[in-house]
Amino acid sequence: MHDQTSNPNTAAGDLRQQDANTRPVEHSEQHGMPLTAQKSADVETAISDAVTAQGDPPVAEEKNDLPPEYDPRDHGARRIIRNFTPSWFIITMSTGVLSIMCHQLPYNGHWLQVISVIFFVTNLVLFLTFTILSVLRYSLYPQLFSAVLRHPHQSLFMATFPVGLATLVNMVVLVCAPEWGHGLATLAWVLWWIVTVLALTTCFHLTYVIMTHRRGELEEMTALYLIPIVAVVIAATTGGLVASAIPNEGHKLWTLIISFVLWGIGSPLSWIILTLYFLRMTVHEPLKREVIVSLLLPIGPLSLSGFSIITLCKLAMHLFPKTHAIPHATHLPAGEVLYTVSVLLGLILWGFSIVWFFVAVMMIARSGGFPFNMGWWGFIFPVGAYSVHFIPEETRVFTLLTITLGNELESKFFKVLSCIFTVACAIMWLIIAAMTIQRSLTFKMFFAPCLGTDLYMKARRGLPAPAKTDKVV
Repeated sequence: MHDQTSNPNTAAGDLRQQDANTRPVEHSEQHGMPLTAQKSADVETAISDAVTAQGDPPVAEEKNDLPPEYDPRDHGARRIIRNFTPSWFIITMSTGVLSIMCHQLPYNGHWLQVISVIFFVTNLVLFLTFTILSVLRYSLYPQLFSAVLRHPHQSLFMATFPVGLATLVNMVVLVCAPEWGHGLATLAWVLWWIVTVLALTTCFHLTYVIMTHRRGELEEMTALYLIPIVAVVIAATTGGLVASAIPNEGHKLWTLIISFVLWGIGSPLSWIILTLYFLRMTVHEPLKREVIVSLLLPIGPLSLSGFSIITLCKLAMHLFPKTHAIPHATHLPAGEVLYTVSVLLGLILWGFSIVWFFVAVMMIARSGGFPFNMGWWGFIFPVGAYSVHFIPEETRVFTLLTITLGNELESKFFKVLSCIFTVACAIMWLIIAAMTIQRSLTFKMFFAPCLGTDLYMKARRGLPAPAKTDKVV
């Protein structure tokens, strides 16, 4: 057995190890880190500066084009235009559906028609104003359009534009065409084609992006995915209403057929999204308080699907025999069969909407309050759609579905319930509108999440968007 202390090499090694353990580490006075780490950091910084000098624009130049989230210079009209996001068109959706509800209530009167026209004119002014601001935004800051399309949430709100336009088209058919003739019905038909193209574009874009680019966790999914799909269902519903007003039988038939196709695109796709959303709600934590209002959004596509299919089948019941649309069913009551089935399907979807309505109300009540934001306007449109489901001359959402059921089934229960929902929607509209005006005067409502983010900078430099984006509330 060898004695380690007698070995000079071992002793020298122990002394060197002890000296290394006891000797103080040299630090950089500037950064407070080990000198070797500081040298490594300096090398990495030099390499990064060299890469920046070769390709990317200087940082100072980037800051001139990219203001921070709260820039003291960004005020007045400049702040409004730069921060005017597509989500503002939610206001036109909610205002439009409220004007339709007032027009289609079963217990109606002249004063309700006046209120309906007031909401219609208000919606028209808002829509034109928002459209002008949007055109100015993307004309003065063209890079923002790419930034919006790349944003995980703001891109979904692009579909609110055709939905807001569809509510105006409906009121043109219901109010203007009967007073001023078929010319306005033809105008509504042309506008419906524009709504259809825009709705399909946003819906197909969302579907493509989800399947090819979005690879986030299921927990990041929100009910906002339903907005582009709802646009297609609304286009189908509007098509049925427009087809009933235009005089040409051939145009009527083609509009009806295309509306059925639109319903087949939007409704089943919305049910698929609802299935995924239900899975997200059951296996992950509840939504944050800031986005808890989005729980009401699933009511929209369900109610619209029921209202839309009833509207289309009711028109088909009268149009198919006249145009011989189904040649081999001339001796069969094809239209009556379709209409009867559509009413039953509407009842089923109305019942399914109750489930989501109950869950949304309970979770919102347990959230303990939530901050005011643009999402509050999401209270009105889905509930409004739920009430108008069964309207005599073809109309709109949960309240719209309920109105339609009350008229088609001659049910006093649905008629009274639709009136209650309409009053609730009107009260919510007044409260939310007052809060929106108050915060708009202080510029607190004008904030664009797509500004100042990595996605925006990528769009400015023409680089591809990252594979996975940060969550934005």
